[in-house]
Amino acid sequence: MILKRYQLALIHTAVAMTLVPINSTLNRVMIFDLGISKTLFTLLAVFPYLLSPIQVAIGSFSDRYPVFGYRRTPYILAGLILCVMGVAVSPQVAILISENFTLGMVVGILAFGMWGMGYNLSAVSYLSLASEISGEKGRGKTIATMFTVMVIGLIVTGISLSRMVPTYVPEILNRAFLIIAASALTLGLVGLFKLEPRVSKSADLNLRSETYTVKQMTAAITENPVAKIFFVYLLLLLAAILGQDVLLEPFGAQAFGMTLEQTSRIVSITNGFTLIAFIVAGYLDGRVRKKYVAQMGNLGATIGFVTIVFSGLTASLSAFYIGITLLGFGTGLSTIANLSLMFDLTVPEKVGLYIGAWGFSNGLSRLVGLLMAGVVADVATNITGNELGGYLLVFGIEALMLFVAAIMLYRIDVNAFQKKAHDPSFTDKVGLAAE
Repeated sequence: MILKRYQLALIHTAVAMTLVPINSTLNRVMIFDLGISKTLFTLLAVFPYLLSPIQVAIGSFSDRYPVFGYRRTPYILAGLILCVMGVAVSPQVAILISENFTLGMVVGILAFGMWGMGYNLSAVSYLSLASEISGEKGRGKTIATMFTVMVIGLIVTGISLSRMVPTYVPEILNRAFLIIAASALTLGLVGLFKLEPRVSKSADLNLRSETYTVKQMTAAITENPVAKIFFVYLLLLLAAILGQDVLLEPFGAQAFGMTLEQTSRIVSITNGFTLIAFIVAGYLDGRVRKKYVAQMGNLGATIGFVTIVFSGLTASLSAFYIGITLLGFGTGLSTIANLSLMFDLTVPEKVGLYIGAWGFSNGLSRLVGLLMAGVVADVATNITGNELGGYLLVFGIEALMLFVAAIMLYRIDVNAFQKKAHDPSFTDKVGLAAE
């Protein structure tokens, strides 16, 4: 089981590291170095998450229709390949968009679309596989392993990018992205090797007998009060934490004159403290309730955003570094606790359905967070004429979103969710909603 945990971690790392060049280097190059509007970049960045509703369908479909006896592996492999292709093509967006805007946008939609479809295919599949392989008692260890290895991978990726691309040169940028793409593909293939056991024909028939319609999948969330609260909670939480991805590096360049090499290391710094938070979360596991750990993370990230706003107002680079470390540490605690909570908010016979729903919330939150970040920053800049003010307004809004999410966390009751999910009257309601 230990080997399988690390294989799952390699897959998780491979998919995650394909996003680092886009959200820690390409965003800085396009927004700051090439002067492309934040709204335009975020419109490209959110395009993949427009596809996030497909996660619910993928989770349900893969539950029922194994491919060559495998329910998850084919989807993970297809998703990984698309992610790798997307990150390999993405540098061309920066190169082309300043020379031929229309062609650059077409390539941008293609690159971000490939990455997005790949992310949606792979994420719901490997999270479902992780839940199935681990069992209820082993989920905590699997989650910790997956995210610890992922964060180490992100740290290494960020440091490598900062060294490979110290300044913006198109040829160097393209080569660095290809190296990251090849590394991710290698890690993912190693992770997939003999990971998933084949399902038997009888199991295949049983799975086929359990079918979900779109209305049933929607009803599974909307008819359960706790599921609805958790869905909105995840939306606010992740929109705030993930929405800053496209702005931290350009903000560092704008506010403090940081070089491309320095801003590329921001992801390594934040993830370094996220890794420390994982260790702390591991120690607290079983000693402190998951909701308390999640709340510490939520509030820590909130204080991080407030500190980043303070750094911009006072032009304090030291405060900025304190802010991103708090953000990284808070994100780490919140991630482990909330993922464990997410697995608790499923039912064994419908793992793919619920994981797909939470994956949809994840994708939607990225869409909302990124789009809000780009549009609000540009609008605020145009109104005030202050480039820095646009960044600070977004970080302030994200702090407020995290605070609201922290309040909502108190209303999430796992026992109430499980009782409602297994209530026969609830099942009847779902069946009626599908008719």
